Amino acid sequence: MSNPSTNDIEHQHAADAGVTATVASPSPTAPLASPSPTASTERNAVRRRRRFLLWTGAKPIPLLACIAIGVIFRFAVPKPSRVSHQAWQLLAIFLATIAGLILGPLPIGSWAFVCLTVTVVTKTLTFAAAIAGFTNQVIWLVVASFFFSRGFMKSGLGDRIALYFVKVLGKSTLGLAYGLALCELLICPAVPSTTARAGGVFLPLIKSMAAAADSRPKESSAKKLGAYLVQSQLQCSGSSSAMFLTAAGQNLLCIQLAKSLGVNVPNQWITWFKAASLPALLSLSATPFILYKLFPPEIKETPDAPVLARQKLEQMGPVKRNEWLMIGTMLLTVALWISGQALNMATVVAAMLGLSILLLLGVLDWDDCLSEKTAWDTLIWFGVLVGMASQLTTLGVVSWISDGVAKFLKSLSLGWPASFFILQAAYFFVHYIFASQTAHVAALYSAFLGMLLAAKVPGLLAALALAYNTNLFGALTHYSSAQCVVYCGGGFVKLPDVFRLGIMMALINISIWILVATPWWKILGLY
Repeated sequence: MSNPSTNDIEHQHAADAGVTATVASPSPTAPLASPSPTASTERNAVRRRRRFLLWTGAKPIPLLACIAIGVIFRFAVPKPSRVSHQAWQLLAIFLATIAGLILGPLPIGSWAFVCLTVTVVTKTLTFAAAIAGFTNQVIWLVVASFFFSRGFMKSGLGDRIALYFVKVLGKSTLGLAYGLALCELLICPAVPSTTARAGGVFLPLIKSMAAAADSRPKESSAKKLGAYLVQSQLQCSGSSSAMFLTAAGQNLLCIQLAKSLGVNVPNQWITWFKAASLPALLSLSATPFILYKLFPPEIKETPDAPVLARQKLEQMGPVKRNEWLMIGTMLLTVALWISGQALNMATVVAAMLGLSILLLLGVLDWDDCLSEKTAWDTLIWFGVLVGMASQLTTLGVVSWISDGVAKFLKSLSLGWPASFFILQAAYFFVHYIFASQTAHVAALYSAFLGMLLAAKVPGLLAALALAYNTNLFGALTHYSSAQCVVYCGGGFVKLPDVFRLGIMMALINISIWILVATPWWKILGLY
């Protein structure tokens, strides 16, 4: 092969610089022409642009926007006299953190770590207070749920169960969504952990069905099937949890807190179910169809899916050893979750025991756990958010907000129905600053119930309505509940879609509950 001529090289340099040039062949006696100042400047500009495009750090514009939000709130918004400088500064950092989760200057885990570092460097929080959220039991339950999901996938049990679902309900994507929602409704009274249901049962099923349809997380193919099924199941889980008193741990906490304020719920399980049954069932029935229109899957009809599922099940053969071990371990873990109160065993301890059994029996090995990057990423950012939210409560920011709302309503001289709707809405949407349903209940339930009682709202109505809202706002954001963290951690739904669908479905669910529950609760005599 001949060497390239000087003329070819000149033309290549000119093309690389993005300029058009005509280069004459040099004569033996004439020196090469020096490049013009304009061409040299353009080449330097191209090199600078290339270096900028190779930048792998934080995205500059989202980063500046997040910093601006925190700085403006901290120094430009007047601080209330009741709130300390430390609390106000922490609230500013928290708002910047939330803005970063939306705008994405860095991946979620790294952004949360940066913000955690800022709280310590600025001495807003001590190191011990800043990392206190990492000892939260719910966080470790979420991590264990991701590992259970890995066990379902590795053993093949997830694929087998998914194929059975496809075999029975797989003629359409909408049918699959309703099948999953119905399945959760049937098991949730006996499994009082929405997180356990999400991570131990439904997310593995969805992953298997999505993989069978070539719908992959964090890829454009996620919208084929996985993204819709994740959102449908997440939004349905709020109605399922609201249906039964024993369907979520925070429900029992609400009843206990109401009792401490003098509101006794008679025949608790039956009263809870009767009041929730009609609005929750209607909301649950409507959710998959509404999301089917708002967030449609690319794959809608799958008439051949049941036949293919039957063929694959035949190819898989009988249930294997690790599948039986996975089934047995999950049954034991679920049994411990159901009887945890009688055995005085926390839900996370039961999950730890189940995970230990899987490791001891070889269904999972430690490399499987180490390679579950989503679990460790979730541990970081969710721990940071829970810690910040807890400190905001401890430092009095949340009580300041509650007291301000109470004084405002009193100044308006409203009747109890208007106060009821305003306070319920405030209790619902203030959840944007919380990273846990249980933390929200512990911080605000008593305060808001006290305000409702002061506004002459009937006690049973006030207590139950707040408790139902505690379940319904669990799908507002990707950090608003532990089950949200599990589902969104699957990587099928992008964050902008999570926030958009979260607020849209929240407004739809609120409308359904207002229109249906208002006359229903009147019939039941709650007011």
